[in-house]
Amino acid sequence: MANDSLISTDIDYTQHGKQMGVLRVPQSFNTAGWANYFIPIAVIQNGSGPTVLLSGGNHGDEYEGQVALMNLVRELQPEQVQGRLIVLPMLNRPACVAGTRLSPIDGRNMNRAFPGQRNDTITGMIAHYVSSVLLPLADIVVDIHSGGRTLQFLPSVNMHELANKTQMDEMVRAASSWGAPYVFIYADVAGEGLLPSYAESLGKITLGTELGSAPQFGVEMLQIAENGVKNMLRMYDVLTDSPYTPPAVASQLVAATNAADYVMAPVSGIFEPFLEMGDSVDAGQELGQIHSTEMPFAPPSPVRAQTSGLLFGRCGFPLTQQGACVATIVRPYTLA
Repeated sequence: MANDSLISTDIDYTQHGKQMGVLRVPQSFNTAGWANYFIPIAVIQNGSGPTVLLSGGNHGDEYEGQVALMNLVRELQPEQVQGRLIVLPMLNRPACVAGTRLSPIDGRNMNRAFPGQRNDTITGMIAHYVSSVLLPLADIVVDIHSGGRTLQFLPSVNMHELANKTQMDEMVRAASSWGAPYVFIYADVAGEGLLPSYAESLGKITLGTELGSAPQFGVEMLQIAENGVKNMLRMYDVLTDSPYTPPAVASQLVAATNAADYVMAPVSGIFEPFLEMGDSVDAGQELGQIHSTEMPFAPPSPVRAQTSGLLFGRCGFPLTQQGACVATIVRPYTLA
């Protein structure tokens, strides 16, 4: 994709050292006809080595990536790096400022906007800049997510199942370096246009994460994000502060590649769970029930599993809507 973006920056991607600046996205507001919206970006470059693109805040109610990457930029000095780090801690900054999944400016989901267009709404313009300018520079792409307000997950580093075995094997190796409890192979069940999907299609070593949920945000999840990023960078010799040490406990490789693994609410209402995260599930088993807020004394609607495995994800906020994912079921996965 040619670089014809309308977004500008003072960052020089060829310059060695540490730069902290912004991407300037052309926008018009009711209070300012001529204006730019600023997206923070940092580049740390030294010597020779891979280029790693790190992003957080793709969804504004997911905080692990935002905080971990802000801390990383403040902490790292160029002499600790061999290669180049490009860091976007608040990729969808309008959503980050509002604490929402979608951008309050245009109502769009950044993780359904790729590759974007040059003359798009703000979400699509940012996606287009990442696609046309940043991804061509990158060898490794990491987009840090959690369940936000909507879902709760067992902590994992994740990716899609790819036909390219060499790429897939390397992505699993990179994911395993984080030391997260799980490496999760997932499927897209809510549309296309994901940043990880687009990066994978370009042949990039691409990782996502699902680190708990907004209510789980705390020391444990943040440490998985911060330590995981650093350990992966050490594995690729991009971070040279200390030698790479493989995690003491190997991650479990699991997958939810069947659309039926993603259990959608049959009705709207209050979801009452029957199982805890990590429990075993049998096909046909009741995972919970949904109480109607309109007919509170009517019998609740059962929510049943269609596949067997382990309960990996669950509704993060009890009040749910018909068609929303209320459970994700995974099974052990073996690389071909």
